[in-house]
Amino acid sequence: MCADTAAPPIDYRNTVFLPETAFPMRAGLPQREPEWLARWERIGVYDRLRSSAAGRAPFVLHDGPPYANGHLHIGHALNKVLKDMVVRSQQMMGKDARYVPGWDCHGLPIEWKIEEQYRARGLNKDDVDTVAFRQECRRFAEGWIDVQREEFKRLGVTGKWDKPYLTMDYHAEAVIADEFMKFLMNGTLYQGSKPVMWSPVEKTALAEAEVEYHDHTSHQVWVRFRVIAGDALFTRTPTDVVIWTTTPWTIPQNRAVAFGPEIAYGLYEIIGRPEDSSATIGQRVILADKLAEGVLAQAKLVGPEMVRRLADVSSDDLKAMVMAHPFRGVEGGNGEWDYDVPMLPGGHVTDDAGTGFVHTAPSHGDDDYQLGVKFGLPMTYNVEADGSYRADLPLFGGQHIITPEGKEGPANVSVIKQLAYSGALFAKGKFKHQYPHSWRSKAPVIYRNTPQWFVAIDKTLDDGMSTYGDTIRKRALNSINQLVEWTPATGRNRLHSMIEARPDWVLSRQRAWGVPLTCFVKKGARPDAPDFLLKNAEVNARIRAAFEAEGADVWYVQGFKEKVLQGIVNPQDYEQVFDVLDVWFDSGSTHAFVLRDREDGSPDGIADLYLEGTDQHRGWFHSSMLQACGTKGRAPYRGVLTHGFTLDEKGMKMSKSLGNTVAPQEVIGEYGADILRLWVAQSDYTVDLRIGKEILKGVADSYRRLRNTMRYMLGALAGFSEAERVDPAQMPELERWVLHRLAELDAQVREGYAKYDFQGVFQKLFAFCTTDLSSLYFDIRKDALYCDAPSSLRRRACRTVMDILFHRLTTWLAPVLVFTMEEVWLERFPGEDSSVHLVDFPETPADWRDEALAAKWDRLRDVRRVVTGALEVQRTAKVIGSSLEAAPVVCLDRDDLGMDAESFAELCITSGLKLTTGAPTTDAFVLPEVPGVAVRFEPASGQKCERCWKVLPDVGTHRHPGTCQRCNDALG
Repeated sequence: MCADTAAPPIDYRNTVFLPETAFPMRAGLPQREPEWLARWERIGVYDRLRSSAAGRAPFVLHDGPPYANGHLHIGHALNKVLKDMVVRSQQMMGKDARYVPGWDCHGLPIEWKIEEQYRARGLNKDDVDTVAFRQECRRFAEGWIDVQREEFKRLGVTGKWDKPYLTMDYHAEAVIADEFMKFLMNGTLYQGSKPVMWSPVEKTALAEAEVEYHDHTSHQVWVRFRVIAGDALFTRTPTDVVIWTTTPWTIPQNRAVAFGPEIAYGLYEIIGRPEDSSATIGQRVILADKLAEGVLAQAKLVGPEMVRRLADVSSDDLKAMVMAHPFRGVEGGNGEWDYDVPMLPGGHVTDDAGTGFVHTAPSHGDDDYQLGVKFGLPMTYNVEADGSYRADLPLFGGQHIITPEGKEGPANVSVIKQLAYSGALFAKGKFKHQYPHSWRSKAPVIYRNTPQWFVAIDKTLDDGMSTYGDTIRKRALNSINQLVEWTPATGRNRLHSMIEARPDWVLSRQRAWGVPLTCFVKKGARPDAPDFLLKNAEVNARIRAAFEAEGADVWYVQGFKEKVLQGIVNPQDYEQVFDVLDVWFDSGSTHAFVLRDREDGSPDGIADLYLEGTDQHRGWFHSSMLQACGTKGRAPYRGVLTHGFTLDEKGMKMSKSLGNTVAPQEVIGEYGADILRLWVAQSDYTVDLRIGKEILKGVADSYRRLRNTMRYMLGALAGFSEAERVDPAQMPELERWVLHRLAELDAQVREGYAKYDFQGVFQKLFAFCTTDLSSLYFDIRKDALYCDAPSSLRRRACRTVMDILFHRLTTWLAPVLVFTMEEVWLERFPGEDSSVHLVDFPETPADWRDEALAAKWDRLRDVRRVVTGALEVQRTAKVIGSSLEAAPVVCLDRDDLGMDAESFAELCITSGLKLTTGAPTTDAFVLPEVPGVAVRFEPASGQKCERCWKVLPDVGTHRHPGTCQRCNDALG
């Protein structure tokens, strides 16, 4: 006899419709991204978009030009990626989004590099022909533009890379000169002698935007000014006003002392002294009462046995005072300082620090200068361009304040010694504080009085452009308040306060590499004379035409003055100005030669957006505003977006010396540019952003999860055709709920991109992909996709929704993950002319939204959570291995599920399920946050289907062995 033997199980794996895709899980971005870059260039994506977008509403993001002198740093990458996400998202929302990259090419950093090369070869820049020197600067800039262009393109940034704008192009130089000459002609240009930030190392004036503040230890001195006239109380007994300063070198330039009219002052008498004090018993000093104790302590005069207060000193008392300069009558002074020093009221004087009195040198500080203008104080010219005192200044001639190497010279110490010798030094010490430095040479700067060219921003203009005001300042402030949308909103206050308080604009620099101040001055005329500046439209036209043809170098060619003035005025009557324009004027003028003059500029010459770091409130946003308000009458932009700076993972400022810098090239080499772009999208750019190895690992993990979602979708859509498509009205509820979520997301994504809220857009899409799709929809529909017959409505509806999802997710994410979404797109739609970046966001039908259905599914998901929680307990206890082994009993406190048990079992991915109402059993599983729902575990009854793995009673009763009814029918 033979024993009965069971038939071996049939392998149904080949009958299951598993996902099929060649899309790799490992991205290999560092190696593959250059292929897509080359492809985009080959098929001309940017130019094709311009052609196909003709007639659309334009959107112009005007590029703030980076400086052409070095490899990109992480801040550059942040900036350019943000710009790219703006441009791409605006394009895909139906705009003609244009982006013309540009470069700032003139200025001191490049000139400084060429000078360094000269010094290394033992050459002197001043011995070289100016035009030849400028040509070397031009070649240097051209080299770095090529390097930076490739580095920017490697980030996946789209734009008109084959035709960028350069401030050193001939047309650009001609327009910059022309814009300057508009200030010449409207009367706002003037030559004045004012204290400006001056770099003794670079021997030029600096704009505030070219200055950075670093810790610096300065000398501090308390200096006595002897009262020589005033009330008898202060003259019959020697009495001194004590000032405090951290710039002793400015004492030889003192012309007044300022006091605060609202400050309480007192007269103090020294009645005792320690042995090591230089104070004199019986000496009297005047100090602000609030500061007196601290000042006297500096002179080691502490306690009532040392000092007593004699009397109040009123504002009237102070106004009547006249003092002697501390060096008055000094041996070897040759009478240089034998003048009276007035006491003047000053609104800038406080009793927060110092002595309550401010030493005033009008040539070396803006507050001092303004006070000098108000009261007619004389200016001094004691400090030369190299940071030294003029050679014939008694006692200190030729001594440097700051040496040409950027170090402290002997001037401060010499002045302090002379103060001590003269008996005027009350106390001295060292003081650590934030001090201005040139951001190029990193050396300290000084305030120095020097003739410079200025634009008067409060001069009334009669130029027919007074809609927003009749002065540059008024136009700027009104533009800020009325015309510009600020992202974040705090940017408005920052720029407003800066422009509200700023002085006139210093335009001139004493350098060689830049656009010259194209003007002529009359020989022998005073700067305030009406005919001092030559104002002639024909001369201006000749200059512009020459610059268009030959560039700004032509200004320095022998005979140019005679060429442009001949036949209009006598060239011998005029001198040519050879200062160059501040580079902020160059970049501030870009709206004219980019937005106004280019075919791909802006129809009205105004940008929709300027986007830079927060430092540009005092830089490009600022100079562009002033420049345009003088020549256009309003701001050159409708929107301004600012981002923070990049920090390391600990929140520290990046520094090469600390070794905590993160170079974009290194990130791209390890992870790929898409990971760097994703870091930008995941970050809140309105504040400072942190980046480092651990942060990038987290970003890479998010990327992998997103890539998994796209890969699964591609696999599920293998072979999808239009014949399968199902109308939404015929779809099951689950699919219609997904469509509802897409309709919600469509509005949120468009609103987020419109507000430049990339973090918000990505968070919503990432949450949708990981929570709504991967953890819910894909999980539930795996069974239908794998096991339903191809003709089943459920499977066709699922694949239709997958196709809809594909088109929206790939396009919604394309502005962020430019390379990955291209890879995903080409996996389905290969072809030489195919690209996700050539399509728009799909329009989403409004009738997909179904709030009633959404509310129902919120309830279903809550109940499902309790079921999955109950099953997880059994899985952990190893009672079951899969949810398909369960057929739980779900007890509800109310019959509101709106779904039968079989359909809800499908949602819970169980083989069966029972719905009941009433009181649950005591062993039922509950979740406190989902009241009124209890779940009791029950195992599924029946056998496991060999094809779909559900445990059902009918398994084994059909033609195909080991299958359930559904699988038997699918097998035919």
